[in-house]
Amino acid sequence: QVQLVESGGGLVQAGESLRLSCVASGSILSNDIMGWYRQAPGKQRDLVAVITGGGTTNYADSVKGRFTISRDNAKNTAYLQMNSLKPEDTAVYYCNARRYYGIGAVDYWGKGTLVTVSL
Repeated sequence: QVQLVESGGGLVQAGESLRLSCVASGSILSNDIMGWYRQAPGKQRDLVAVITGGGTTNYADSVKGRFTISRDNAKNTAYLQMNSLKPEDTAVYYCNARRYYGIGAVDYWGKGTLVTVSL
């Protein structure tokens, strides 16, 4: 099983940058899809970005051009570089790993790290 731990959250001002990290307790498999999601108070958990083992990425429209997801399987780590942060980016950010098996997939989640963007 996979355990994920996020880090890098904090308080920043609008326009500044932040880099989140997600470390897996075990090895990240090449077929695992890594993702970042976020949830603001009273809101649903939404997709921010995902990346496949081959490097294919997908982003929510609200973060395109500002956020970059990356991964380093050798370090069992995924990253989210967040630039030009806006107050509406304030949320708890969760790391996700989706592991595919022959008959389906299983999602693993971290406990989250809080990002607060002030004006």
